Amino acid sequence: MCNLYSLTKGQAAIREFTRAMQDTLGNLPALPGIFPDQMASVVHATRDGARELAMMRWGMPPPPNFGTRPVTNVRNLNSSYWRGWLKPEWRCLVPATSFCEYTDSQPKVPHWFALAEDRPLFAFAGIWRPWTGTRGTKADPQAGEHRLFAFLTCEANDVVRPIHAKAMPVLLTTPEACDAWLTGSVEEAVALQRPLSPEALRIVATGPRKDEGGMIAA
Repeated sequence: MCNLYSLTKGQAAIREFTRAMQDTLGNLPALPGIFPDQMASVVHATRDGARELAMMRWGMPPPPNFGTRPVTNVRNLNSSYWRGWLKPEWRCLVPATSFCEYTDSQPKVPHWFALAEDRPLFAFAGIWRPWTGTRGTKADPQAGEHRLFAFLTCEANDVVRPIHAKAMPVLLTTPEACDAWLTGSVEEAVALQRPLSPEALRIVATGPRKDEGGMIAA
C-alpha cells in the first residue's frame, strides 16, 4: 500500500505533462512528502471537457460496512462500489515524481521509487469524488464540502516486490497513457491497471520520510 509520495516539479511541467488547460492552484510549492488526508494536486476533466489542475484531499470514503477510515489505494475493481467511480468524469491524474514503500520486515525502512534519478514526472491513475463532512487532522478539522481522491494499485513488479510484495501504484508515464486513462472506455481504463516495466523504475533514496531529490523551484 502506497501511503506516501512526492511531487517536486513545478506547475508548468505538470500542465505540460498532463495537458491541463485550467490551473486553479495559485502558487504550488514543492511537496517532498505527501501523506494521507493532505491536500495535493490532481488533474480532472471539467463538465465542459477541459482538464483542470486543482487541489483535492487524499483519501476516499470506504465501501459500506468497511469502517470509516479513508481509502487511499484502490485494488479491487470488481467491486461494484469502486466500479461505479470508473466513469470518465470521475477519473483523474495524480501528478508525482516518486513514491515510497516500506519494507515488510522489521524495522520498516522507507524506499523511494522513481523513473530516474532526476525524478521525471509521472501520474498515478486516480479516481475522485465530491463529499460533504469533516476531514483533516485532529488539530485542524475541516468541515464542509470536499473533493477527495485515491489511486489504483496493482501487482508489484520486480523492483518493488523485494521491498513491498503486496502491491504498487498504477503509474502512467506518458501523455498518451494519461489520455487513455482520462478518456478511454471503462474496459480500456481497467486494462491500465498493471505493473510498470521493471526497467522503467528504480530506487532513488532509502531512509528519509521525504524525497528531497530532484527538487526544483515551482
